[in-house]
Amino acid sequence: MAAEEKWKGWASKQQKESERGGEREPGVLLGRQLGEPGRFAYAALCGISLAWLFPENEQSSFRTEFIKGFVKWLDLPDAVLPAMTAFADGLGGEGTETFTEILLKDPILKENPLLITQDLLSFSLQDGSYDARARVLICRVSWLLRIPLEDLEVLEESLLESLKEQKEEESETAEVSRKKKERRKKLKRYLLIGLATVGGGTVIGLTGGLAAPLVAAGAATVIGSAGAAALGSTAGIAVMASLFGAAGAGLTGYKMKKRVGAIEEFEFLPLTEGRQLHITIAITGWLCTGKYGSFTAPWSSMLHSSEQYCLAWESKYLMELGNALDSLLNGFVNMMAQEALKFTVLSGIVTALTWPASLLTVANVIDNPWGVCLHRSAEVGKHLAHILLSRQQGQRPVTLIGFSLGARVIYFCLQEMAQEKDSQGIIEDVVLLGAPVEGEAKHWKALTRVVSGRIINGFCRGDWLLSFVYRTSSVQLSVAGLQPVDLDDRRMVNMDLSSVVNGHLDYMKQMDTILKAVGIKIKECQPEEKGSGSLFSPQAKKSQRAAGSEAQGEENTRKEEDEAGGEALPASCSHQQNSSSSALGEP
Repeated sequence: MAAEEKWKGWASKQQKESERGGEREPGVLLGRQLGEPGRFAYAALCGISLAWLFPENEQSSFRTEFIKGFVKWLDLPDAVLPAMTAFADGLGGEGTETFTEILLKDPILKENPLLITQDLLSFSLQDGSYDARARVLICRVSWLLRIPLEDLEVLEESLLESLKEQKEEESETAEVSRKKKERRKKLKRYLLIGLATVGGGTVIGLTGGLAAPLVAAGAATVIGSAGAAALGSTAGIAVMASLFGAAGAGLTGYKMKKRVGAIEEFEFLPLTEGRQLHITIAITGWLCTGKYGSFTAPWSSMLHSSEQYCLAWESKYLMELGNALDSLLNGFVNMMAQEALKFTVLSGIVTALTWPASLLTVANVIDNPWGVCLHRSAEVGKHLAHILLSRQQGQRPVTLIGFSLGARVIYFCLQEMAQEKDSQGIIEDVVLLGAPVEGEAKHWKALTRVVSGRIINGFCRGDWLLSFVYRTSSVQLSVAGLQPVDLDDRRMVNMDLSSVVNGHLDYMKQMDTILKAVGIKIKECQPEEKGSGSLFSPQAKKSQRAAGSEAQGEENTRKEEDEAGGEALPASCSHQQNSSSSALGEP
């Protein structure tokens, strides 16, 4: 369903409920309308979920601050704070099912449990920063309450749609007087802190925070009148603008002003024209003449978010690599030889002596461009890390997806971020396909400090080309693109794509099929697949089983066991949450 249609449907539903539920006070925050048992259970459920999702010591301050603010948000007595803090520290996890039942029995939620998702979204946005961990928590709690994660996406889109609509109304009725009375007094201050536009940007940037009453009127439909009142102040709207980066231009406003180290090209290209409270960045692994000569080509069908970008980087070298790959696979090595090589890799007997002499004689065709791109991808990844850390994208969750060397860019981006302060709460989910990086768990552990949702490792056991380019490395070296990463962490998800990917080039050619296999929405999907946006939706699980994923099968078994114990955790990742963004769907 189109965003506009979803928004209209949601707004209409909210209006009817508002008219019907006259007993509810419009000026009271949604969460505070619950009875005291319901509010206690609500806070407890969030505390337990925080402990399940983010048990690490480095996340303790986030858990503590979140639950402290949430207790105050729900107007609970200070006396319950120690209990809630204990829940957030890992105690009482066995009470998840009980608290869920108590919460759902509250009269206000009997007909519309979505109010909880609505309230959590309002709480998470109150300071103008949408932390990726908060979004993962919202998805988790929504999943526990059996709320379709797609509803979160609708809520987020609705908020932006209401802002757009109110901006249009303002331009027709009050723009002239507003400019005269307010712009002169306040524009300079907003420009100085990067919250007003300078000739472009999103609707939030265009309003510059000066149309507060009008914007708040529309936002009330989405996050409640009390929540909108908080956002309706001049300062509140200005803070909301920070969600979208300087002047609302977001990533498209970034241009590498000068060469950075060895990097010659680095730019974000828009894949969609929309705006969303969470974004997706796709990274291509190589280019080649013809159909796949552009960075955007492999991602033309992806619909993980309403706001998607593609990173354009080092096109000169990626084109040389792509043409070399094409020459090697379509010229020097015939199909029969490729099947033999695939069997050799699958058999696990690959050594320097098993590669055909005819292949080794033309190895320089691929070795040179591969080596150059291998080095540059690491540098580009580190640069991307600092772009994200600087919040060029605004205060919003980011999902990263890439294949081959694009996955390597993501890997080094996360490794770099893990070494920096304030790197948590930015990345929601990551998807690495055919990644030419170390596959040992110890190298991936650092990624869990940065990623709030899921870390997806898509691999192909028979990818002989990936194995070949690593032939000179130590025999002990494991490659993530060839096997599962044995990391014991709820974030880690291994997906065997061997039945979908016949060789390394298929990561580009079969991208639509791969996206469906990992649960990411694509355009013109079948009706039964609509709304399965998450990497962890039921439809995604069917695709995963169809892909014959042995490792994922084991993961699903663990999920079922967790569900039986009432402690399953939603999977984060964009789109099951409704769409991909990190939804915490079941683990």
